[in-house]
Amino acid sequence: MFITYVIVTAFMSAVLLSSAIAKFTRPKRLVEQMDTLALPYSMLPFLGVVQIAGAGGLIAGSWWGALGVAAAVGVTLYFLGAVATHLRVRDFAGVPPAAVLAVVAVVIGGSRAATL
Repeated sequence: MFITYVIVTAFMSAVLLSSAIAKFTRPKRLVEQMDTLALPYSMLPFLGVVQIAGAGGLIAGSWWGALGVAAAVGVTLYFLGAVATHLRVRDFAGVPPAAVLAVVAVVIGGSRAATL
């Protein structure tokens, strides 16, 4: 299970970090998505920092298991919030990617919890 944790954590951390970079560089696609979701641009730095913290926590969880589980719970909640935000504005196209990432975060937390 630990090898599963490390492999899936590497994938999720890459996704989180690339998304965080986008939050700070604000490409046109992301700005349009924020308009669609009716979120203020002032949320972008906060969301980027949360994603970086999640990635860091997942990676550090390789050495300290409890932190890995806690980070996975946080990342799961982050993506469930994304699902809810997309549903709130009836942006159904944005729901599946966020839902899949929420499920992946649950798998990460479960695989790390199994190795404590």
